[in-house]
Amino acid sequence: MAANQEALAEAAALLRGARAGTLATVHEGVPHAALVTPALDADAQPILLLSTLAVHTRQLKAHPACALLVTGAAATPNPQTAPRLCLTGEARPIPPEPVRARFLAAHPYAAQYVDFGDFGFWKIFVHDAQYIGGFGRAMRLNFAALQHEISLHRPS
Repeated sequence: MAANQEALAEAAALLRGARAGTLATVHEGVPHAALVTPALDADAQPILLLSTLAVHTRQLKAHPACALLVTGAAATPNPQTAPRLCLTGEARPIPPEPVRARFLAAHPYAAQYVDFGDFGFWKIFVHDAQYIGGFGRAMRLNFAALQHEISLHRPS
């Protein structure tokens, strides 16, 4: 398998299996990072269930540019051996259908609060993907190719 195809396969598996990530936002020059629980929509774009009470949601409303970092397990005690994928793009609020069922399939515990009035779904429209497959293995990935790789391994 070619190095780029191998990286695509690794990054796709990492994103498909991600149940937590770090969302980075910025507003008026003030950065913020928060733990979020991503799922993927039918087009393999990240979706998030966010509260309007959260700093990151208020920052996204003012400035939608963001980054989502998902990380796998490190191969050694050195955390830099962990594979990680950073997706950058813009987050926008979206209607709950059809992503609600998909999100709850990935995060069933969210059924406890998904219908709270302050929660809503957001989609990250990805512009760029940077994959680090461990120490010294960094590369930019074509997000359309990553989406295709994810679609090849979807359950039918």
